[in-house]
Amino acid sequence: MRKFNNRRDFLKVSAAGALGLTVLGPLACSQPKAADRKSFGVGLQLYTIRDAMAADALGSLKKVSDLGYKNLELASYSDGKFYGYSPKEFKKIVNDLDMEIISSHTQVEAAGITVDNAQKMADDHAELGVKYCVQPWVNDEDRNIETYKKMVGDWNQVGKIMSGVGIQFGYHNHNFEFENIDGVVPYYDIFMAEMDPEYITMEIDLFWANKAGVDPVELFKKYPGRFQLFHMKDMHNHEAPFFDVNKDDVASVGAGVIDFKAILEAKEVAGMKYMFVEDDNQGNGKPFEELEVSIKNLTTKILV
Repeated sequence: MRKFNNRRDFLKVSAAGALGLTVLGPLACSQPKAADRKSFGVGLQLYTIRDAMAADALGSLKKVSDLGYKNLELASYSDGKFYGYSPKEFKKIVNDLDMEIISSHTQVEAAGITVDNAQKMADDHAELGVKYCVQPWVNDEDRNIETYKKMVGDWNQVGKIMSGVGIQFGYHNHNFEFENIDGVVPYYDIFMAEMDPEYITMEIDLFWANKAGVDPVELFKKYPGRFQLFHMKDMHNHEAPFFDVNKDDVASVGAGVIDFKAILEAKEVAGMKYMFVEDDNQGNGKPFEELEVSIKNLTTKILV
């Protein structure tokens, strides 16, 4: 997810379901009817509609459900509440719309998820019923080798705390983690090297990985099974420089240059269980139109 100034923030498988593929139907063994979008289990990262959620959370969630999105990843947690609702209240709202809350991005600014606040955060998210709790950002001033190492050490402990209430902890990348710092590439040399894979999974943002000049399939081969969550986000071009990105380059899924079919062919190697559409730029002011394009392309071209 790209940081902006205002950010704080399945086809159903059989009971025997293969691996954790309570995921995306067409990524399992059989395919759903193309007209039944929810059967594909496509998820949405609600950061995509953050302004709409702030103005009218209930109406916005209804629109998301009507478009055919099945799963949600949240981007609003504060003082034990989600979008201003208690965990039980928000869970009921979402479930009544025939959707499920799978994941939550938390504490984007400030210190992030720490050993000190992890238990409270874990308990609140357990009440909400999520499967994943994800650290989605590192502040500019903390992007140095020493702080990265301290964070990863803390996150391994956080992962154990989350695991104690049945939640998988995760980390979501941008492009800056792949930038070389005095001969060290944090994503490879610190994050993947020192994170405990039992307690921390990676949420691969396909836009930002590509923007860093990284081939996601090669990344999956290098670290098999460590990417349970995917962010589906397209781009208009894939040109250097890889660390100077115009936010307007974000595109609706299937409307840009990323080869999602090729990437998803490696989903089992990656360990993927869920995917979430995201547009950091809120569809350039038309987020619901972007969401319609993305889910249409996913369910008629990419996941079939």
